[in-house]
Formats: sequence, C-alpha cells, structure tokens
Amino acid sequence: MFGLLVKKKLDHNRLANVFVNSLNEAVESGFQDIADMINDDPAFVHHPGVNADFADGFLLIVMVGNLRYLDTHFEPEDAREIRSKIIEKVAAVYEMNTADFEKIVNEQDSFISRVNHPSKNTLYGMSKALFHKFNLNDYQEVYFKSMRAPNPLFLKRMDEIMLNYLWDWDAFFKKHRLQSA
Repeated sequence: MFGLLVKKKLDHNRLANVFVNSLNEAVESGFQDIADMINDDPAFVHHPGVNADFADGFLLIVMVGNLRYLDTHFEPEDAREIRSKIIEKVAAVYEMNTADFEKIVNEQDSFISRVNHPSKNTLYGMSKALFHKFNLNDYQEVYFKSMRAPNPLFLKRMDEIMLNYLWDWDAFFKKHRLQSA
C-alpha cells in the first residue's frame, strides 16, 4: 500500500531516457496509422502518399513540440538540463554529433514558429509544421492550394492526433519526481 505513495526518483539523465524511449516507441508503433489517416483525409483531392519514410520527420516535429513544454513543467535550470540530455540521447540514436543534432532541433523549432506565425500555440504549430514538412499543399483542393494554407478542418484533425503525442507531465509526476542533482 505504501508503495503507491512513494514516487520513483529520476535524475535528468534517466528522465531523458524514459522520454526518448517512450516518444520513439509511440511514433514507431503509431506512425503507420497516422500516415493512413493523412492519406485518407477528405481534405485532400489526391492521395499524398505519406509512408514510413516520413516517420523521422514526424518524430522531429513531435520531439521539438514537446521540448517547448519543458519550461512550463520544470524550473529553467532543470528544463535546460533535461533538454540537453534529450538532444544528446536522440543524437546518439541517429549516430550524430550532439551539436549537429541540436542545430537541426533549433532549425525545426524556428520552422514551427515561422509556419505558425503569429500564433504561439505549440500544438497548432506542430500540425502546421507537419502539413508543410510533408508538402501536403499539393494535394489539397484548389482554393486552399492557391492560398498555400492548410484546410482548417485538416488542421483540427491533426491537432487531435498531435495531442496524443504530447507528453503527459501530470501523469508522469504522479508516479515520478525529479531528483535534484
């Protein structure tokens, strides 16, 4: 009974491991369903052809979106350290230099901000980033295609999908707590 009251302590490194492994697993196990939903979405007049090759791009968008939320759940110093550890671990997965991968993360973060301007809503930005990253404009009806803007109904459906890929920090903190360095 007391085991339910004790929270497991995680340091920055272990928290980053849990985060990276969970995010990778979620994308690996769910991306085909997402690709199918995009390909079958009624907002597109032509089949976009999203397939497994797009999974890494999706993972990057999801990771960057989640990194943006660290500051709202941790003290700034902890958020910086966790972010750094996450980037280090994902860089290792892709056999990249950490500095090079951090540059990619920062570029993706800027891209999300740019396609989402003037909105500051990260979830909405993730959906718009996916739309642009996967070049989905070419598959829309003429009205939205000519505006070079995603169909708002598609974005709403993508927001609902993206919600499933945002880390649930409240649930996490019910079971774990950050161990001070």
